[in-house]
Amino acid sequence: VTFKYNGSTIVPGDQGVDYETFKRKCTDDVRLFGFVRFTTGDAMSKRVKFALITWIGEDVSGLQRAKTGTDKTLVKEVVQNFAKEFVISDHKELDEDYIRNELKKAGGANYDAQTE
Repeated sequence: VTFKYNGSTIVPGDQGVDYETFKRKCTDDVRLFGFVRFTTGDAMSKRVKFALITWIGEDVSGLQRAKTGTDKTLVKEVVQNFAKEFVISDHKELDEDYIRNELKKAGGANYDAQTE
């Protein structure tokens, strides 16, 4: 699910089922918040983890960038259960494998590291 700006007000945006759809919303001229669900884990244990992603496009003004930080506090009053938080302005950092690996690190036990 996304939360986007309507003027200076944060409103619910779109919801979807795939991460690529979310990434397409992250254009250089917008700022938005994404609450994204990932399934992480290993062969022994699968877990659902949520990430809170704050996207600030490259073309967003300095004043709007600064305001996004304080606005995030309002979003966190609604979205309270997430494993990791990201603030991203570079499309490369939106890479699904990168986000998934960061969530896996925050997830606790990793049985893939053990030898049989």
